[in-house]
Amino acid sequence: MTMRQTPRSDGTPEAPRTLPDGRPIPLLTGPELPTLESWLDFHRATLELKCRGLDDAQVRHASAQPSSLTLLGLVQHLAEVERTWFQRVVAGLDVPPVFEEETGYALAPGRGLDEALDAWRREIARGRELLAERALEDTGRIADGPMAGVEVSVRWVLIHLIEEYARHNGHADILRERIDGTAGA
Repeated sequence: MTMRQTPRSDGTPEAPRTLPDGRPIPLLTGPELPTLESWLDFHRATLELKCRGLDDAQVRHASAQPSSLTLLGLVQHLAEVERTWFQRVVAGLDVPPVFEEETGYALAPGRGLDEALDAWRREIARGRELLAERALEDTGRIADGPMAGVEVSVRWVLIHLIEEYARHNGHADILRERIDGTAGA
């Protein structure tokens, strides 16, 4: 796999910034916060890549019985994840679910991929705004569920989101391969 490289002013190659498929390469050195953010951005771009070129019917195709998991459901779920961790936990906001069902997996008959991706991108943008105001050591509280009230750091939230996206991108790999044979990345 060839990566794009930009020459430095002295003519030596700079570390590549993107993969050939357009995904940003996570920072290889530097401060912790931008490094964590770059890994999260890489995984967000991977999810979007898994959906690229598919129509609304294809993204509703379930992986394998008995699972009802779909790419559309993953996009919706990760919009909910973004909202939960950045708005509810980090910022302490009382906001409703993005979609009608709080996990995001349920598919509304009229909602297509473009609408779900738009909602997901809005949640990412809002999360970035809220994150820009905080340090890694800042804390928030888990809003509900079995760990309700537990304090977590922004660092923990970022690491958790990287893990959440990485896990779901593995699911997305399987879903995409089942839909049209596209594998990898």
